[in-house]
Amino acid sequence: MRSLVILIAFTTVALGQRHKMESVDAEKPEGKLLQQILQENDQAKKAALMEQFAGQFPKMEDTAWVLEQLQGIYVASNQPDQVISAGERLLALDPDDPEAPLQCLKAAEAKKDGALIKKWSAATSANAKKIASTPKPAKEDEVEHWKAQVDYAKQVDTYSQYAIFSAAVQSRDPKLTIELAESLQQRDPNGEYAAKIRQPLFVAYRQTGANDKALALAEQVLATDQTNEDILLVVADNYLQNKKDPDKVHIYSAKIVEVMGTKPKPEGVSDADWNIRKGLVTGLAHYINGKLYYNETRFAQADQELRAALPLVEANATIKPEVLYLLGFANYKLDKPQDAANYYRACAALKSQFQATAAKNLQGIKTQYSGVK
Repeated sequence: MRSLVILIAFTTVALGQRHKMESVDAEKPEGKLLQQILQENDQAKKAALMEQFAGQFPKMEDTAWVLEQLQGIYVASNQPDQVISAGERLLALDPDDPEAPLQCLKAAEAKKDGALIKKWSAATSANAKKIASTPKPAKEDEVEHWKAQVDYAKQVDTYSQYAIFSAAVQSRDPKLTIELAESLQQRDPNGEYAAKIRQPLFVAYRQTGANDKALALAEQVLATDQTNEDILLVVADNYLQNKKDPDKVHIYSAKIVEVMGTKPKPEGVSDADWNIRKGLVTGLAHYINGKLYYNETRFAQADQELRAALPLVEANATIKPEVLYLLGFANYKLDKPQDAANYYRACAALKSQFQATAAKNLQGIKTQYSGVK
């Protein structure tokens, strides 16, 4: 992306002069003002004269040239509001101008205004696509210039998508993230940044309670990419709760364990925090897998998965009692009464919906097996 940003910084070189000023007739009011503009070296004073011209002569042919120059001055002096104002007026005269919306987009980024970024990203993309789709010229000496313009326009279009992606990722408002991400996916569903935005969009859906949309997106992602543990967890758990696609539950659960076993620690995360997260996610995967095996009465596999889950969900006051209870029942069915008693005893010591039943089952095992403690 760095090379793209550098390229876009030299826009005037890439696109050249877009609007011409044919002649200056100093005998006319507009010509006299143009002459003053051309002779003025102070950029602030030149900008004031250009604003005056654009105000007095808003629809003259030379006004497009004036506004092009004016926007460039505002870009150089880092005045984003004025950049956008000049760009809007220029586009009113020349809706196909390829540079004006790009500079407005970059100004919107400087303002960190998500709504403006969305607006100007769309305008930038639309005008860039017009240049990228221009037919190859018949004259051989024009082909190289045409290729350069088309290539540049394609890069500008890519940048317009990157701007949306960047704003969506940086936003602390999940509703804005959703708005930006969905607009990006609608514009180019198969684009590079439409794929990259899926994870932030998935998180934003979850944050706003749009769980149906989160699940639909997660299923879409898993069709081609099974490397995101959060997405794998959501789908596996949903399938488990809704008794859907049990084979996929087993596959996704095992995949989570595999992913977390090889995934490197993210940059900026401490070793301690990463170990906690890795253990919790892995434990949840073993729990989901083990619970499904339990529901399927495949108690040997359930015992194996739930034993692996137990030390990893130690801090989870909701899941730990259930894991202990399921282990108690699985080991009872596997004819391991002492292990079953141990798990039931541990479960009965914890306050949960399983506490009373675990205590009752423990007493039943002691009655049935005289040697069990």
